[in-house]
Amino acid sequence: MRSPLVAIMLALSAAFPAVADVLEIKKDAPKQYVVKKGDTLWDISGIYLNKPWLWPELWQMNPQINNPNLIYPGDALTLVYDADGKPRLVINKAYRKLSPQGRITPKGKNAVTTLPLELIKPYLTYEQAINSDEIDNKPYVLGANQNTKTQTLGHILYINGDLKLNQAYAIYHKGEPYVDPKTNTALANKASFVGVVRVFRRGDITNGVPASVRVESVKREIKQGDFLLPLMQGQMLPAYFNMHRPKQPVEGAVIASANHSREFSTMDIVVLNLGSEQQVEPGHILDIERQSPGVIDGRRGPRYPEDSSSFEKLVSDTSEFLGLEADENSTVWTMPKEKVGELIVFKVYDKVSYALITKNQHPIRIGDIAVIH
Repeated sequence: MRSPLVAIMLALSAAFPAVADVLEIKKDAPKQYVVKKGDTLWDISGIYLNKPWLWPELWQMNPQINNPNLIYPGDALTLVYDADGKPRLVINKAYRKLSPQGRITPKGKNAVTTLPLELIKPYLTYEQAINSDEIDNKPYVLGANQNTKTQTLGHILYINGDLKLNQAYAIYHKGEPYVDPKTNTALANKASFVGVVRVFRRGDITNGVPASVRVESVKREIKQGDFLLPLMQGQMLPAYFNMHRPKQPVEGAVIASANHSREFSTMDIVVLNLGSEQQVEPGHILDIERQSPGVIDGRRGPRYPEDSSSFEKLVSDTSEFLGLEADENSTVWTMPKEKVGELIVFKVYDKVSYALITKNQHPIRIGDIAVIH
């Protein structure tokens, strides 16, 4: 019978074929690295590899690391090369015996993960992106046993919907829509977790009797119109992601950010107008590109449009619309797109997905392109 570890390794081998990517160790990679609390496999791989998503290859089938998903703070990792000249990370057992930190480090729940779960957990458990039509068909809060606009712990709520007796449900608040910048259409609505309720009276919706629930926990105030989902729906929390590049070309855009800032950086969360309909999956690695500004090369020399005269701008806009050069003495140059960062998708819906920025050369902005060519 095949062991779970072998199955995992075979799956990772299929996800990272040798013909597609070659391990390239960074020139400044250390010969030894001591795992610290808060490190992830992604972080460690980024120290050694130019392509961090190839981390399974770095310790694949390594007899000294029985399970690369179970390394701990205090472990000393040493870079070595096998008989075929392939780089491998091994645990330096001599260091581990001598290191007090290595001896006292507790095991189990403190194992290193592939991504920083403390950053993405709120978007795996407390936030969802749901189609507006789907939300409209969910059971929702009509009111409570107290005539107040907001409800809290211990209150009884009345629900317009068929609910299962004694079952727990999560309550969500419908937020602003995520809008596609090209089509200006709503792709999904942000849905924020507000609390947990449990059904103690089913009700009879056909005869106008609402279901009754009791509030068991509250993250924020519950309001009339907030809708219900089964408690665990959409709240899966994978500790490890099968990180890989998509097999097919993908192109979308950053349409929103978690912190609502104008610019964001490594370890920030962004929303993409890409989802399962575009064959995007959790663990997909995408490049972030930005369109370089165009240039009008006219009688006064090359200039950016904002530095050009009103007449040059008018000629440029007209020529671009007609697909012509500006005039015999002026040329409109369309510049290429340049890579400004990388991200990893960690939660996918039909038309949108959440992603974590893992690298950036410049501040990332709304409208930047998420792409694999």
